[in-house]
Amino acid sequence: MEQLLPYLQIIAGLVLLTAGGEFIVRGAVGLALLLGVSKVIVGLTIVAAGTSAPEFVVSLNASLKGTADIAMGNVVGSNIANILLILGAVALLKPVSASRITVVRDGGAMLLGTLLFIAFCLTGAVERWAGAVMLCVLIVIWYLTYQHDKRQPSEATSLHEEEVDEVGEKPSGWTKPIVATVIGIVGLMFGAEWLVDGGVAVARQFGVSEAVIGLTLVAFGTSLPELAASVVAAFRGHSDVALGNVLGSNLLNLLVIIGGVSLIAPIPVPEQIMNSDIWIMLAVTIGLLLIAYAMRKISRLTGVVFVTAYLVYVFQLVVA
Repeated sequence: MEQLLPYLQIIAGLVLLTAGGEFIVRGAVGLALLLGVSKVIVGLTIVAAGTSAPEFVVSLNASLKGTADIAMGNVVGSNIANILLILGAVALLKPVSASRITVVRDGGAMLLGTLLFIAFCLTGAVERWAGAVMLCVLIVIWYLTYQHDKRQPSEATSLHEEEVDEVGEKPSGWTKPIVATVIGIVGLMFGAEWLVDGGVAVARQFGVSEAVIGLTLVAFGTSLPELAASVVAAFRGHSDVALGNVLGSNLLNLLVIIGGVSLIAPIPVPEQIMNSDIWIMLAVTIGLLLIAYAMRKISRLTGVVFVTAYLVYVFQLVVA
């Protein structure tokens, strides 16, 4: 039974993270709408932040426990999974449309965040001052994006509103969103604790590095809420929401999660991630933007290539 405990912790952690992520997004969006916050701001900030909440809680938990390799691997692995697995899976169900403004503006912001993150990684660790810079850059990006949407509404503006509509209608009272938010926070806290503990135990059991566990198992687990939401949106005929979710989530994973966690405790960059995985993440990011800009969509064929590439990536990590 003792040998099975880590696997039970992982399964329970994944379930709680998925449920907690769903509850916290619905609760936070409901509260924001009741407070009169515009759908554009809610889609731009709260929806993206909510879908990144599992990554943040897991990375913070791992960092505070001294397993920073899992924290860093979780973020890099999640960004790779978001593009290759989530967008690939959604495109298999229904091609994902990509407007030029979404790719150029939101995709450009994601690329900027990726380059900034890599620049700090090359110093060997993301220090507190670097985390502060990352958070400041995100605030500036959000401000400029909101001002642009306010002056000149576009397809990207509609996409942010559509992201909110996918979460749900404005609630009739305060009770449900407050309860949902509290349940979400509790679920994320316990889910992160069990997933990290189980992941560390499995890594030691099989003799693989904690970075690999972060890049694969933990990253996949924290991406599950986003995968579920994107697949549901695709079934409803809103596959384009997946692109907005991924662009916003990947930006937050880098600037809010790494930036926020590094303010509490500086995050060293594992050698493996420094030498290969951040560059794979950069290549995948640039590849997505080039395909989306040139083709104006992510086709089913591209989806097949993306999902296959993700499976190959995970396989080479596990067997290496």
